[in-house]
Amino acid sequence: MEEIPSAIGDLIAEISAQSAILGTALHPRTSANLAGLVRIMNTYYSNLIEGNNTRPLDIQNALSGKLHRDKERRNLQKEAIAHIRVQAKIDNMAAEGTLGEPASKEFIRWIHEEFYRGAPEELLLIRERDRSFTMVPGMWRRGAEQNVVVGRLIPPSSDAVDQFMTHFEERYCFARLGKSSRIQSIAAAHHRLNYIHPFPDGNGRVSRLMSHAMALKAGIGAHGLWSISRGLARGLESRQDYKRMMDHADSPRQGDLDGRGNLSQRALLEFTEWFLRVCLDQINFMNAMFNLNKLGERLAKYVDYADDLRPEVAPLLQEALIRGEFARGEVPRITRLPERSARRLLTETISHGLLSSDTPKGNLYLQFPPSSLDVIFPRLYPET
Repeated sequence: MEEIPSAIGDLIAEISAQSAILGTALHPRTSANLAGLVRIMNTYYSNLIEGNNTRPLDIQNALSGKLHRDKERRNLQKEAIAHIRVQAKIDNMAAEGTLGEPASKEFIRWIHEEFYRGAPEELLLIRERDRSFTMVPGMWRRGAEQNVVVGRLIPPSSDAVDQFMTHFEERYCFARLGKSSRIQSIAAAHHRLNYIHPFPDGNGRVSRLMSHAMALKAGIGAHGLWSISRGLARGLESRQDYKRMMDHADSPRQGDLDGRGNLSQRALLEFTEWFLRVCLDQINFMNAMFNLNKLGERLAKYVDYADDLRPEVAPLLQEALIRGEFARGEVPRITRLPERSARRLLTETISHGLLSSDTPKGNLYLQFPPSSLDVIFPRLYPET
């Protein structure tokens, strides 16, 4: 990588510092449950970028096996499940230390293949003007029929995709990069993968999942507690920022001092600075959302607002937040209620979706039902 401009260097330093403290006060069990919530949020915004407004409740229902009767909405739910499944695998690999090179050809093809594994035939059918073909998950574009035009962008021809991806891998794999260059490369790789457009469809989703994996591998992913997709979908000034900046980074090289390839190096650096500002904005947002004291206050506020929850629920949620989990036998002590009343309260809290356990008699931990998100996590989703 070339020398890092000072403005980008400052952003990298701030991203490293803020991501290092994100979620550190949370119990690992609570943190893991919140990471699951972020996956749903990430999926929602990734779908939104694709022009698909799959509601959070639809995604939650899909995870519970409740698919919509309408075929189009059902297919959107299936795409959401696929996104969550792939991101969960990436998160688990990162946690186990088995995450490979996110910018490698092998990993990128794996993302695409895994995302479309078991997809309905209609999601694999690509219609281009006067022709159509069935996409093979994990396979690059191939043959003249799979040459594409994306807006004003004309990606490399299908026959050149593997050559471009070989160069992409050599340039953006982390093995040859220091930490600062790794963070900078997340932005550059995100744009360049979309420019190459290696697959007939699904390139945007793959690039966002790759960026998520790169953030984890670069040490700024905070165990999955923030998402680039939310920032890309919302932008810094407007929801058109992402499309505008991606288009700007497609600009051709302006003279001999503007890089060595076909595209403008200056435009790519401007995109990189914008992309990293988006990352920092999202990390700061999530730091505010997951601040232990503030989160505890919003949990109490939610109990206070709910007509069907008694005040004694609040200390149960606070206990789960601080300790991560607790035994069912502790409910009378925590709530200061007689045992029979405490059991009824616990049943109500579980039925409300705020506490759960892995087994009928197992320890209890926090859950965040869709109905609670507007209060517990304000602005997580667009205001409606």
